[in-house]
Amino acid sequence: MAVIASFIGAKGLGFNLISALNQLKIGQALELGISIVLIALILDKLSLAWANKPVNYHANYTFFQKHKYSIYFLISLLISVILAYIGSFVFNDINYLYIIPHTKGLTSQELWQAGVDWIVENWYHNLQAFNYFLINQILIPMKKAYLNMPVIATFALVMGIGYIIGGIKSTLTVGGFLLFIALTPWWDRALITTYMVTFAVIISTIIGCGVGILCAQNNKASHFILLVCDTFQTFPSFIYLIPVIMLFGVTDTSVLIAVIVYATIPSTRYTVEGLRNVPSTLQDAGSMSGVNRLQRLLRIEIPLAFPHIMLGINQTVMFSLFMVIIGAMIGTDDLGQLILKSLSDEKGMGNGLILGLCVAFIGLAVDHLISTWATQRKKALGIE
Repeated sequence: MAVIASFIGAKGLGFNLISALNQLKIGQALELGISIVLIALILDKLSLAWANKPVNYHANYTFFQKHKYSIYFLISLLISVILAYIGSFVFNDINYLYIIPHTKGLTSQELWQAGVDWIVENWYHNLQAFNYFLINQILIPMKKAYLNMPVIATFALVMGIGYIIGGIKSTLTVGGFLLFIALTPWWDRALITTYMVTFAVIISTIIGCGVGILCAQNNKASHFILLVCDTFQTFPSFIYLIPVIMLFGVTDTSVLIAVIVYATIPSTRYTVEGLRNVPSTLQDAGSMSGVNRLQRLLRIEIPLAFPHIMLGINQTVMFSLFMVIIGAMIGTDDLGQLILKSLSDEKGMGNGLILGLCVAFIGLAVDHLISTWATQRKKALGIE
């Protein structure tokens, strides 16, 4: 969020990253992105290390043994401060032990830019054929289908699904969310946002669930893929926009690929966790009844894990919705673009709030339907 705050003028690496992306300075944007990632990883690793630090509350330690790490930290901090002030007398120009001035220091952006130029030179033209096919044969027809669907039909479809899943309560809930959006001037923009989220969720679910099912079959693979998910989730959302802009330019393809990469994380994680948490007694019972590994997976493990997997798909929708809005910074015509415009308009705060509620209500409607179904299914399976 500290990076996203640069949308409204907050200074820092996010501000420079937006500026670099707007000027298509991909090498500089990559360098800034790596810096942001490293800050995030440092904070992530420190917090995890502190949370997992073993503490023996019953050991009869001396004061030094109990607080040795804190003592080492204070000593290191004191030495660092002393060296910083000694450096002010040694270095006449810039004392890097005390402060690194803005725009000073080493830069690797030329190296990154050279790599980007090589990739563009060798891959760009081949990828344009895929880009053209995706936009003209899939995305544009899908977008037109959403925009041409009658409003009453959209209400009937969504409220009908709500009734099937949760009865009158769910029907009224999702109908209320939909009605709020329909009464605003941005129904068509909301449909465009929904079309982009739908496409991203379908692809992310296929990839995430497929990878999760494969990795869940092995302990090492499960730990590895969860580590990958942790790492990718640590990356600020801006980072995913850099390589796709480089390869596909400012198109819906760029936004959707970035959304898919980001939104695949929860579907993968929840699939692995759901399958790994299926009771071993049920797996053993299935094996003893004569089913093979594939039959056990399809008939026992996936059905039992499916409610948990659906919660992961729910999170995939939320991640997709968030990333689609962020993707507006490289050019879309959905609700995100209007939100960005309202942020730059002093009189647009009211519109920004309404637009934000429209986005939230899309997510809340999906969340209500999936959460209600998952809860009912868990009760039916006796795992709630």
